[in-house]
Amino acid sequence: MSATVDSLPADRPSSSGELSGAVSPGAAPSSGPPVVAVVGGGQLARMMAPAAGELGIRLRVLVEDPASSAAQVVTDAPVGAAWDEAAIRSLIAPDADRAASVLTFEHEHVPNALLTDLIEHGTPVRPGPHALVQAQDKIVMRQRLTELGVPCPRWAPLPSSSPQEGQAALAAFLQEVGGEAVVKTSRGGYDGKGVRVVSSADEVAEWFAAVADGGPQLLVEEKVPFTRELAALVARRPSGEVRAWPVVESVQRDGVCSEVIAPAPGLSAELDATAREIATTVAEGLDVTGVLAVEMFEVAGPDGTPTVLVNELAMRPHNSGHWTIDGAVTSQFEQHLRAVLDLPLGATEPTAAWTVMANVLGSKLGELTDALPDVLAAFPEARVNLYGKGIRPGRKLGHVNVSGDDLDEVRRRAVAAAALLRGEAPAGLRAEPAPWVEPVETTEEEAKA
Repeated sequence: MSATVDSLPADRPSSSGELSGAVSPGAAPSSGPPVVAVVGGGQLARMMAPAAGELGIRLRVLVEDPASSAAQVVTDAPVGAAWDEAAIRSLIAPDADRAASVLTFEHEHVPNALLTDLIEHGTPVRPGPHALVQAQDKIVMRQRLTELGVPCPRWAPLPSSSPQEGQAALAAFLQEVGGEAVVKTSRGGYDGKGVRVVSSADEVAEWFAAVADGGPQLLVEEKVPFTRELAALVARRPSGEVRAWPVVESVQRDGVCSEVIAPAPGLSAELDATAREIATTVAEGLDVTGVLAVEMFEVAGPDGTPTVLVNELAMRPHNSGHWTIDGAVTSQFEQHLRAVLDLPLGATEPTAAWTVMANVLGSKLGELTDALPDVLAAFPEARVNLYGKGIRPGRKLGHVNVSGDDLDEVRRRAVAAAALLRGEAPAGLRAEPAPWVEPVETTEEEAKA
């Protein structure tokens, strides 16, 4: 693939036929600031709030619980389930004067039939259900990516007619790919859940039994000998404009993203362009509107030259893009709001040579905020973002962004700051400014203030 173009013409129509600035059929003319309705009350919706406030956009979030992450910072946060039709309809139109301008999501678990009906009755849904199904069902996604010519690992759907047929097909696939493969549930898996590396069909016998009881179908993929994991993040608006951030490297631990390094160190300009063009091809080919994260494996090609294979898709702001809050001209959260409202997209250039995001996965502390005095004193350049969640082992509780010119030092300090928030004392902690921060002399009067 050739080099990608960061920005496409703003008046380019999408395959859905929507035009820039057009009012959807049946929608009432705007009588105030746009209202973006969001399904899901987790940290992704929470992190949309600052960007919405700066742009003067009203955010209305359907939260699962009144104490959820987003409900703590968004004032308009009705409680309801993502699968509850009445809750969704009330979210987009609580009364005649407060109809939402658009419906979007922070997760993919929303009934597509309902979304289709909303569109037919005049509510813009972005991304639309025809695109969203690719993120909901891995078999549908793999089939469509294969049709688009997007490079993927070898894969196959496993028969669901009977456990015996499914296991026989898996055994044949294992023999074809060298004895080891990855089995996935087609729906519902995330952060390593619903994914299992196997060398025998017996290792997922209970999964085949679950399929027979009406559970999601299974698929199998070759176990890719990748050198590292990358992520390409793009945003696309209904009128066709696309912008891409630099490709990043993600570091996984126990199937969960632990760190993101932006841009991916040592990535050639050619492979960066290829990865971004693949993401653009996916966004356009699936008619995605909003932010799209394309997770990839970097592998050695037939001639030994690095290339990429697409692993997963997420049609929303994504963990691999949290670095953009502090390390790019436009954050993924502001960009998502711009995109779903069909506003011109923002610049995606990085604002520092390097930005490293370190996730806070679980903590030994009773409250993460107890660590703030130590974290902020030791790492004054660190940008801490806590999600207001209850502490559980391995749970994503927040992240830390650090930017600077020296990658090793940036990464060390981001990881150390996250460790303090986990209640751990990182080795070699130095309570001093980062070496790239210019010391500021303080007068006696300023010190007293």
